[in-house]
Amino acid sequence: MRIEFLGSGGAITTPRPGCQCPVCAEARARGVPYSRSGPSVFVHGPDVLIDTPEEAKAQLDRAGIASVPACLYSHWHPDHVAGLRVWETLNADWFHWPPAHRRTTIYLPQQVADDFHHRLGAWDQLMYLQRFGVVEVIVLRDGETVTRNGVTIRPFRVAQDFVYAFLFEEGATRVLIAPDELLGWQPPPDVCGLDLAVLPMGLAEFDPFTGERLIPADHPVLRQEATFAQTLDIVRALQARRAILTHIEEPVGLRHDDLERLSARLHDEGLPVTFAYDTLVVEV
Repeated sequence: MRIEFLGSGGAITTPRPGCQCPVCAEARARGVPYSRSGPSVFVHGPDVLIDTPEEAKAQLDRAGIASVPACLYSHWHPDHVAGLRVWETLNADWFHWPPAHRRTTIYLPQQVADDFHHRLGAWDQLMYLQRFGVVEVIVLRDGETVTRNGVTIRPFRVAQDFVYAFLFEEGATRVLIAPDELLGWQPPPDVCGLDLAVLPMGLAEFDPFTGERLIPADHPVLRQEATFAQTLDIVRALQARRAILTHIEEPVGLRHDDLERLSARLHDEGLPVTFAYDTLVVEV
């Protein structure tokens, strides 16, 4: 398998519109890897896209991915779903009659499908696209798996049970992709001992270099989102050969070079952690 990070940002991408902070100014001037678009990953082999942020069309074009046979959605949040129209743009045959549309199979885990019915009009959008002929929607009940090109994919709920992570298995190779929302998650034994774990970075409650508190202790976001320290605890529990952290929010305030330096420190401490950036490709 080959994991391609189409977008490594979070709900607040980098640069943030109108922001003139040093992180955003550098990202605006230098582009990738300093800039970060919305969270999305393409897994070559099974050829599956995970999530479609607003920038999905541009991400696929930048990566040179001309066809997407299948897509998984992890949860209903806008930063993971708002680019749904990509399926019309990518697959529709606008110039022939009768049209020869391409079709992407959309796999919706059980709770994601339920949430799409009443969140963001997502279900209505998908049904329109299915009638148009550019997608086929399949709902996966909890416990069901998908096999594509010899790779088995198992969606499962994490602690916040409206969100799913995905375990990819090809022979003895095991990859976990957990796109977001890991607050309170304790990895079960059957997903430990991985070749690669892809996880959201979490919020920097404290500056990782100085220890200075960055988020007030009573801020409600700390009751809703996992912190970077909590993410590192999950990395330790997973016992993966390698972990890549993504979904990096602009307010974290760390430049690409800062994250490279932080990765080196974590390796020195025995944690095999690196940080994703847009266009990163990893062979597993």
